[in-house]
Amino acid sequence: MRIVFMGTPDFAVPVMTEILGQGHEIVAVYTRAPKPAGRGMDLKPSPVHALAEKFGIPVFTPKSLRSEEEIARFAAHEADVAVVVAYGLILPKAVLDAPALGCLNLHASLLPRWRGAAPIQRAIMAGDAQSGVMVMRMEEGLDTGPVGMAERVTISPEMNAGELHDRLCSIGADLMVRALAALSRDSLQFKPQSEEGVTYAHKIEKAEARIDWTRDAKSLHDHVRGLSPFPGAFFEVDLGKGRERIKVLRSRIVDGKGAPGTMIDDALTIACGEGALQVLDIQRAGKAPMKADEFLRGARLAKGFVLPAAE
Repeated sequence: MRIVFMGTPDFAVPVMTEILGQGHEIVAVYTRAPKPAGRGMDLKPSPVHALAEKFGIPVFTPKSLRSEEEIARFAAHEADVAVVVAYGLILPKAVLDAPALGCLNLHASLLPRWRGAAPIQRAIMAGDAQSGVMVMRMEEGLDTGPVGMAERVTISPEMNAGELHDRLCSIGADLMVRALAALSRDSLQFKPQSEEGVTYAHKIEKAEARIDWTRDAKSLHDHVRGLSPFPGAFFEVDLGKGRERIKVLRSRIVDGKGAPGTMIDDALTIACGEGALQVLDIQRAGKAPMKADEFLRGARLAKGFVLPAAE
């Protein structure tokens, strides 16, 4: 099949790789434009962009697809289908209608739950026991299209967003190529999404990553898991050079009580609004991740210390 692939982050790379491995022809790749990165702030292409260049596939990085020029250029690819995986731009109706067989999107949730930008993080932050990936035929609404194929994944109590991302990434690649095979045989059946149970996975805002110790330990544990490894749930503490942001990468729920934000032992166990949370892995700004005991040897925090409240 002639395919236009539209994607940007690491999550999309295995899907594109699997499509190429199955012998499909990717005639064009659409991705977000390179962004400044690193100490030198050199322009860095997206992971999908880098993969496309490796295979010699033409790459397009428009800021929008709404102009007549961009719509005409997209239609000129004469694609059988477009495959969209975490692309990052809204597709207008003229683009959605251009491929002969429409546009297929791989979405990392069990639709209609967690439509939107951050379904993996939001599922874990909400304490969901299941997630999954779905192949959906795109329409103008936000992740509202009918679903053609789906795979479910159990979210274990300790799984974080990075681990779920990698699991769904692998399953999703296989799911999409199976969907394309069915589509090529005219046997891919689509089912409308339920009108009940709709939730939205809004983009993660920096401010909400801050840990509020007045919340209960279970919700904070899910908060930590859902934001690990990026952007990272965090607290702040003064270690002698002013307040420093400390990311919490792993935690566990333990018995204990005290005033919220108080260390109730010498092992970085923090009292919450209900119960307590033991911090296991942390990351200081500009440093590599480390175990809590290693951090404590340098930080010299001890039982009874109260973490400062947010300002």
